[in-house]
Amino acid sequence: MRVATIERPGEVRTGERAYPSPTPGQVVVRVGACGVCGTDLHIADGEFPPSPYPLVPGHEFSGEIVETGPGATADLRVGDRVAVDPSLFCGFCDACSAGRGNLCANWGAIGDTVDGAFAEYVSVPAVNCHRIPESMSFREGALVEPLSCAVHGLRRVGVSPGEDFLLVGAGTMGLLLQQLLQRGGARVAVADRNTERLAVAESLGARATATSVAELGALGVDAAVDATGAPAAIEAALATVRRGGRFLVFGVAPEEARVSVSPFRLYNDEITIVGSMAVLHSFRVARDLLAAGAVDPAPLLTHALPLARFPEALDLMRAGAGVKIQVVPELTKG
Repeated sequence: MRVATIERPGEVRTGERAYPSPTPGQVVVRVGACGVCGTDLHIADGEFPPSPYPLVPGHEFSGEIVETGPGATADLRVGDRVAVDPSLFCGFCDACSAGRGNLCANWGAIGDTVDGAFAEYVSVPAVNCHRIPESMSFREGALVEPLSCAVHGLRRVGVSPGEDFLLVGAGTMGLLLQQLLQRGGARVAVADRNTERLAVAESLGARATATSVAELGALGVDAAVDATGAPAAIEAALATVRRGGRFLVFGVAPEEARVSVSPFRLYNDEITIVGSMAVLHSFRVARDLLAAGAVDPAPLLTHALPLARFPEALDLMRAGAGVKIQVVPELTKG
């Protein structure tokens, strides 16, 4: 089968690899679509410490079950269409025992720490598979994973009807967060340097858009969300939060990044700052929201490339092209 591999930081190639026979408890999924994520860029650049090399990346994916291994859950069948939660929690560390598997001391994820779905086939734990309806395309199904991250993030920061939010970053995650915030009754202003993405945010109902936080003026928002991971953006967004407000650090910054924060302001204004890490008990909810039409995926699905063009997909992601770039293995067959 054909796969895309990050051999080592800075070295990406496509080639052939043996078909992945399922081990006990696993199923083999024929990949229908797999999204390119910022984490994939970090892995390609050697900036994601948990990742071993060589590695087949790809953690946002859906497809069809083509084989089941011994001990795979009985309610899954060959031919089932599924979205796959990439989370691999150990189940026995303190965080897992407390129900916070996304903070697992032995955390892993399909496509991040073990081979993932930038491939024609991938073997995954059966328990990680969630059926998707026939009405949901594989490209839409591959959005369940990022949407599940957005669901977890909003649970962390909270949203109430009538609240004013500032959202910094109008990529895939930002636009998903925007739609969920608006569904919760919030009014959302969006900042992003990419004017094409701002146009999408406007079409989805943003109350205001700008290419910088400063252009939006003194907002005084109830809560702000950073979906960029850029320290300057974080500092600018935090400054807009009114007294008693909340701030969600959602974007992934480099580990060594630092921001300047006034401890007095946090104390005096009772500002709450929370982080959100990946997925936690939110995958099935995200699947159901997408299936119910609570989120519009159409404006986000801008690029579909074959596996042979995976290096180009990374370049497009790095350049900020479109919104969601996906690899569709079936395109390699003409």
